[in-house]
Amino acid sequence: MTEPDVEPAMRLHRLGGPTAPFEDSAPPPELVVEGEPRFRTTVHYEAPDGRLFAGVWAATPGAWRVAYDEWEWCRLRSGRCVLTPDGGEAQEYGPGAAIVIEPGFTGVWAVVEPCEKDFVVMLPPAGDGEA
Repeated sequence: MTEPDVEPAMRLHRLGGPTAPFEDSAPPPELVVEGEPRFRTTVHYEAPDGRLFAGVWAATPGAWRVAYDEWEWCRLRSGRCVLTPDGGEAQEYGPGAAIVIEPGFTGVWAVVEPCEKDFVVMLPPAGDGEA
């Protein structure tokens, strides 16, 4: 008796590696609140549907407005940043801090000391404003 081809229930992906390229960028000028922040991002994994991706992001000091329509989990590797939700209190984060940012978050992301974080982002389904 032959067994049917069964796809594994789980696939594993080892992230990182020396070949992942970094992309340099910056927030749009109209969103910058302070300084001249610059970003370096590398994506180590992207799901086949393009909605989930993971990687490393680094930033230089500065502050800019953000508006999330995606979910993000991140853990700071180094540096210090402050997230201030519109109408809320500033929250400071340092090395080792883990953060979940939900869709609908708006406010200011400020980098106080050059920082680097691991991140996982899940975009909303196409044509949907919520994840």
